[in-house]
Amino acid sequence: MRSVLLVEDDIFDTMTAQKTFAKFSVPHQLHTAFNGEEALDMLLGRAGVPPLEPLPELILLDLNMPRMNGLEFLAEIRATPTLCDIPVYVTTTSDMAHERTAAAELAVSGYILKPFDMESGHDLVDSLSLLEKLLK
Repeated sequence: MRSVLLVEDDIFDTMTAQKTFAKFSVPHQLHTAFNGEEALDMLLGRAGVPPLEPLPELILLDLNMPRMNGLEFLAEIRATPTLCDIPVYVTTTSDMAHERTAAAELAVSGYILKPFDMESGHDLVDSLSLLEKLLK
């Protein structure tokens, strides 16, 4: 089954993403991880967690999380051959230029300001690009 991994520490943002996927009938299973470490465990099958198979088609990644933040997680997956090509869309409440630059240097596919909503926001082009990828 096609899937997406949402790496997000806020339960309300997770619920918003789930509702958005349902609203647009996105044909992907949505897996969730609370932080970067948990997401890596899911992707690599570590810490007694079975690996996601097949790997998710894309990752929605919050930047500000406990334990391992989004930029640290992104650096890890870009350095891992089996994970480096997974498209990543950064989702964050911050519109800080230095975060966008750091994320761009790690080859993100898009940058979407939360709350996660594919119909509105400053980054509508990235939101629509994400929706297009998910509905293909």
